[in-house]
Amino acid sequence: MTHAPEFPTFALDDAAGAFGGAAANASVDVQGQSPLEASGASRETAGAPYAAALAMHAARDSTAFLVPGHGADASGLGLGQAEYFGERVLELDVTPLLDGIDLGDGSPREQAERLAADAWGASRTWFLTGGSSMGNRMAALAARGLGEGVLMQRSAHSSFVDGIILGGSSPSFVLPEVDLEHGIAHGVTPDSVAEALAERQASGGGDVAAIYIVSPSYFGAVADVAGIAEVAHEAGAALIVDAAWGAHFGFLPELPDSPVRLGADLVVTSTHKLTSSLSQSALVHLGHGPIARTLEPHVERAHRMTASTSESSLLLASLDLDRRDLVERRDLLEESHAAVLAARAMFRADGRFPVASDAFGGFPSTVAIDPFRIPLDIRATGLDGHTVRLRLAREYGVMVEMATVSCIVAVIGIGKTPDTRVLLDALTEIAAGTADSRSADAAGDSAPSIPPMPGPGAMRIRPRAAYLADAETVSFSDAVGRISADSLAAYPPGIPNVLPGEEITLEVVEFLRASAAAGSHVRGAVDSAVSAFRVVVE
Repeated sequence: MTHAPEFPTFALDDAAGAFGGAAANASVDVQGQSPLEASGASRETAGAPYAAALAMHAARDSTAFLVPGHGADASGLGLGQAEYFGERVLELDVTPLLDGIDLGDGSPREQAERLAADAWGASRTWFLTGGSSMGNRMAALAARGLGEGVLMQRSAHSSFVDGIILGGSSPSFVLPEVDLEHGIAHGVTPDSVAEALAERQASGGGDVAAIYIVSPSYFGAVADVAGIAEVAHEAGAALIVDAAWGAHFGFLPELPDSPVRLGADLVVTSTHKLTSSLSQSALVHLGHGPIARTLEPHVERAHRMTASTSESSLLLASLDLDRRDLVERRDLLEESHAAVLAARAMFRADGRFPVASDAFGGFPSTVAIDPFRIPLDIRATGLDGHTVRLRLAREYGVMVEMATVSCIVAVIGIGKTPDTRVLLDALTEIAAGTADSRSADAAGDSAPSIPPMPGPGAMRIRPRAAYLADAETVSFSDAVGRISADSLAAYPPGIPNVLPGEEITLEVVEFLRASAAAGSHVRGAVDSAVSAFRVVVE
């Protein structure tokens, strides 16, 4: 494990002098202070060059004749926005391509991305305002630039499948280990990746240009990224890691290292999930070595294709501030880590709701555990996890990330120290049957059971061909045995249960319909009840 690197704190005046433009030309008021100094923004943005330049732009006494239409003030239709969000949000919400912020070589945006690359150990980093879903689509499109063959973990997020469809890649799959008791998909091993590569070659599937894995998993299982990188590189393939849930890795020695430091060529991570940036912000990191260098122009092109031309300055600034705080506030990270370990110990000592990830070490695909995700076995309540999740929210105001039949998953953002006792107390009350009478008409005890997570059906045609083919809508009963035209995934966790081109099995139909009945959202479904499926006309 490695410590996150230390970086110097950038003074705001240094940022202004280095970047020029709007930052350098801020006016000075009669008190001898710049508007930025008067607002206190210099303290807020020290060490974050993009956020600093944005704050200086907002502090200027300027008149806007450009988008966005709210004009950065609370007049006219901007009043409603300001009343709801606060006028400061409007001031910081600016159009892209402004001198002194993100325009030109060496801009504050470029500087912020370089600092992020250093912080996570990458050769280059891209800021994203479309979440890891955007990053996964970028990764799939970039991989297509290396060749059409992709070996992907079957429990990949549906957004990577979207990229496969867009790029027309030829996928094959490596199945993750599955904890059937809890309905949890873990990771893959170097051996299983090597075996899947050999099987593809033996079946005439052709070479693989990229290998895509997920680490950590939705439940916190960490794969042997270094070992899988060796297998990938021996095969001449790029290793892409969906580390959406691992943005905090590498910033404490007790945590697993950043996948890009372990040999991955491209890493997608959602900083908004476990660290502090705003929702929908994310990062893509490029690794080191010849394969990563070959991949870089394809990543850049994929970024241009998938990014909005009106990226949110608010999200970009939040990424810059998030990186700064991860690097500089080790004290908060250590305090949070200690609190998480204490929470896990509390549940173990209580004994009624075991920490499911304590048993993950029994799976060869898991080499470490992310402690900030706490999956709890809630079978002692006598209810399924979906019911417990709903009752926790409705009756106790306790929100957890997700549920399976037997588990719920609590997520604690790094740097946070919430009172986890409230979760244990609520579970205790639910288990004892002493919930408030308001639960009488809640969705709880009558919720249907969810069958075990099904395996995939046979891939009968390529995903892109199925997605673009003539399709028809049939009832769920008539869909069994047909080729799916859609990618369908129960949320959370968003892992496709059927892909375009795969045969729809009875097990898949039963699982998706039961998940929908229990309150899950099924992405890609014809309707909320999954009463019908779109299938390829044969």
